[in-house]
Parts: sequence; C-alpha cells; structure tokens
Amino acid sequence: MLYAIMKSLAVAVMRVLFRLESRGREYVPRRGPTLVVANHSSVLDPPIVGGCAPRPLSFLAKAELFDIPLFGRLIRGLNARPIRRGGADPSALRLALRLLGENQALLVFPEGTRGPEGVLREPKTGAGMLAVMSGATVVPAYVSGSGRVWPKGRRFPRPGKVRVVFGPPLKFERQAGVDRKEQYAAASRAMMDAIADLMVSATGGIRERSKRLAMREGPRETRHAASGAGANAQSPSKYIHGRKGQHEQG
Repeated sequence: MLYAIMKSLAVAVMRVLFRLESRGREYVPRRGPTLVVANHSSVLDPPIVGGCAPRPLSFLAKAELFDIPLFGRLIRGLNARPIRRGGADPSALRLALRLLGENQALLVFPEGTRGPEGVLREPKTGAGMLAVMSGATVVPAYVSGSGRVWPKGRRFPRPGKVRVVFGPPLKFERQAGVDRKEQYAAASRAMMDAIADLMVSATGGIRERSKRLAMREGPRETRHAASGAGANAQSPSKYIHGRKGQHEQG
C-alpha cells in the first residue's frame, strides 16, 4: 500500500519536473522472479525505473543515500534496501537472491556506480551472478536524460526530459564445464549488450551490431526471450567499454 502511494506521488512529480516517458513496459513480466538491469548515471535512476515499471521493484542502494533529506524517505518508500559502500557485501547478495526467490522483481545496475550521461561502461560480475544463480528473467532497460537533470556532484536536480525504454527479456542458464566466474562475466556483458541496443534504438541510431560492439569474445551464454518456447540462441558475448551516446548515420 505504501509503495503504491509513494510510486504515484513520485511519478506525478517526475512527470512535471522531468516530462517522464516510458516505452516497452509490456516486456516486464507481471509475476515471477525478475531482474531489471539498467544503465546508471544519476541517483534518480532507481525511482525513475521503478516509477515506469508495471510492477513493484526492489533495489539496493548505498546507505549514504538514505541520509539525503526527502530523497532518502522517497527511495525507502520505493522498496530501497541499504547496502554497505565499497568492497564485497555478501549480505547484499543473499538479500537479492532471497527477494528473487520470493518471486519479486529486483532492479540492478550492472555498471555498479554512476557514470556520465550517454556512456555505457564495463559491467561488474554481480548482475550476471544473480541472473545465473537465480534463473530469473532478465529485462534490460535504458534510461536517458537522468544524468543531465541530476548529474553526479550536483546538489539538486534541474528540469529536463527523461525517458525509460524496456527491452525484450533474456535468460541465462548454468553451463556445465564452464568456469562460474566466466559465466557470470559473460552474462553481465550480454546485459550491457542489450542495454546498448536499446540506447542506439532510443537515439535513432542506424548501425550494425557488428560495428557497435567490440569483438572481444567471452564464454558462450544462453540468451533468449522469456516468451520463446525453448528457442535458445547461442552467441559469444561482445561489449564495448566506454560507449558514448553517439552513432553513425547510414
């Protein structure tokens, strides 16, 4: 009940201040364990993605954010759970797996920390670990504009335009004979591949996938739409480090 009230208030405010828009909400499963993975350039990203999702999302946030007046209350009301900053936090992994085990939806940022608007960075392995270990459906999301309205280092947000685009879901399965850490890293890179696709689509870019992604090969992972009846597509993971929101024409 509290989440629904807080979400309604947050979305109303964000529509006024940031002209918030979303697309692809139908890709987010209405039930079952779901991992929503998005790029990260602003502290606004969790409430923005959560406000656009068609079901409640939980997310993990650094404890310091809960000390920000009003904003701390907002994210707490939107199912934020505090985690320790810096280094590995086994309790955070256990909490995330427990939430997914309870068929909840969890928002995760594979990049780990905030970066510049329009730049996708190398992902951490944590998101891939959660996806492989839980077997949850993974829904990529691209957020544009949040890094401009509230960039890192700015004390308060400013008006602007923010959009969220959700993409087709993915699945990652355990693979026999492949090192677990390699599987986790490959899954995280595949997530960033999908986010990069959404970024180019959202910005109207026309560019072949082979030209957009670096040809660095990793172990092969299983990726397929959750609605695809057993149609697993095997492909090497490719990802470009430090992708900017620029694109070629033609």
